[in-house]
Amino acid sequence: MLLITSIFSACLCLLLSFFSIAMASHNLTLPHQHPDPEAVVQHVQRMVNASLSRRQTLSIQQKDQCLTGNPIDDCWRCDPNWATTNRQRLADCTIGFGQGALGGKGGQIYVVTDSSDHDPANPTPGTLRYAVIQEEPLWIVFTSNMVIKLKHELIINSYKTIDGRGANVYITGNGCLTLQYVSHVIIHNIHIHHCTPSGNTMIASSPTHVGFRGKSDGDGISITGSQKIWIDHCSLSYCTDGLIDAILGSTAITISNSYFSHHDEVMLLGHNDNYQLDTGMQITIAFNHFGEALVQRMPRCRRGYIHVVNNDFTAWEMYAIGGSANPTINSQGNRYTAPPNDNAKEVTKRVDTDEREWTGWNWRTEGDIMVNGAFFVPSGLSLSTQYARASSVEPKSAALIEQLTMNSGVLGGPREGSESVSNPGFSGGGTGGSSTSRSGGDDGDYFGMIFGNGGPPCPPPSSIFLSFLIILILYVSTNHGSLLSLQLLLL
Repeated sequence: MLLITSIFSACLCLLLSFFSIAMASHNLTLPHQHPDPEAVVQHVQRMVNASLSRRQTLSIQQKDQCLTGNPIDDCWRCDPNWATTNRQRLADCTIGFGQGALGGKGGQIYVVTDSSDHDPANPTPGTLRYAVIQEEPLWIVFTSNMVIKLKHELIINSYKTIDGRGANVYITGNGCLTLQYVSHVIIHNIHIHHCTPSGNTMIASSPTHVGFRGKSDGDGISITGSQKIWIDHCSLSYCTDGLIDAILGSTAITISNSYFSHHDEVMLLGHNDNYQLDTGMQITIAFNHFGEALVQRMPRCRRGYIHVVNNDFTAWEMYAIGGSANPTINSQGNRYTAPPNDNAKEVTKRVDTDEREWTGWNWRTEGDIMVNGAFFVPSGLSLSTQYARASSVEPKSAALIEQLTMNSGVLGGPREGSESVSNPGFSGGGTGGSSTSRSGGDDGDYFGMIFGNGGPPCPPPSSIFLSFLIILILYVSTNHGSLLSLQLLLL
């Protein structure tokens, strides 16, 4: 059995490397990758402008009752019956690249009544773990306030909405939330904090499948090879690795209205600089508040197209937005407030890249507000590389950012985790650029990325499975249109 596992592991390592190269040569695209990302950006702008215009035309009394100018919130919060008869209306309110994420829309309402997590391999009915592994679409709600302390990572199946509205729901403990090769997931109004590594155990991922999981990183939300994902109105802090990581061909994602605090490496988008599939990564980051005690990676991007729009960055210690491997960064209408440290005023950071290389990268700033000496270094053929500085802040523009982000984080509850830790990142955990970070490294360990890094590294190939690999390559080279589907099938 060990021999078979070793052969499979080695083959999978080589296959993933091959398919990454094959994508470049055959110009493959990811499922749900939008052919015109600029059109998505323009649509977001139109929706924001429409919501702000509606608010502007109302009286002061009407404004206080409902409309905020935030197009996501105004889409569902103005319905007085949203909680009783129209809770699933939320699924129609996504904007950006994650628009169309269905979650559990059309499925039954599943009420979580039990906060326990005793047996990840055999979840108890009534628990969150039991709900998220089901095959059918489910809209998951909570009967009351609860703290769910996970025993191991929570593996979420496709077509699920975790909807914490109406309750204060805290998810913490070992592993936290894992979205791996799934689609159409909505996570809304949840506190996620103090997540630690776990694994080397059996965990159920569906009602009929229980599999061995290697060690996880301790991300708050880990997104791997997944599409049509929407994270909205969550509060995230104090995790061991990233608060949200999206890697290995993940795309069509929106992260909105959330509150990030007390952490080092906040958000990683992209597996490593050589992973070609992440060229199709498209992510919208909108209306979030990047709050106290944050250090870096808001986000840190590899490849792909990242739209950062109307967020409030009120703290960082190193930089706000970083990247490598030529990602497109489109920063629009954000407020960047630099720290007192004169050596950390720059919003942007090109990670481990010579200026002669990154000068051609498409990094844009449009309508951004720079406060306390903050500056954004744009690049690209059509842009000047002069620093974009602002000597003053127009009150109207500042008020607009505050209006759009005023409800960021969990609605009706405190934004941060309930526990207090003095330093950014998880106390005693692996933030601060640790080389052991599985998703942050550039070691190309694809097998470890999929099943956890608790197992041994990929063994060198032998003649037996090299022969198998050559046969498979010959087959797919004549059917290259199915390369991506075959890759996903193998995973």
